[in-house]
Amino acid sequence: MAVIAIGDFVGVAKDTVEHFHGNQLVYVGWDKHLMFYAPMCLCVPPAMRFRDLVAGPVAEVYAAHPQWAQIDWSRAVWLRSGEPFTPDPERSLAENGIGHKESLRLRTPGLDGIGGSGT
Repeated sequence: MAVIAIGDFVGVAKDTVEHFHGNQLVYVGWDKHLMFYAPMCLCVPPAMRFRDLVAGPVAEVYAAHPQWAQIDWSRAVWLRSGEPFTPDPERSLAENGIGHKESLRLRTPGLDGIGGSGT
């Protein structure tokens, strides 16, 4: 539906990094595991190590899935904004190039959801 403004409209973004008190938003999705139908939005510090992101907030979200414990992390594939990416687990999110409102996707070869159903 079109909007007709009666004057100049200046949009003000309310989700810029300055509004998160030193933290940033990072979206993390787990491909083929639609028990979680959308990526999770996590508010985390850019100085957090990638390893701590996965072991902490990401695990807290996805560990409810029965296949989480079966992940072979040596085969896990990460995508950052749709492009393949190999994170350094000992470096921070910022050092890995993960910025505010970045989208990460996890692919786990051989794990395709409950009974291979994608859930």
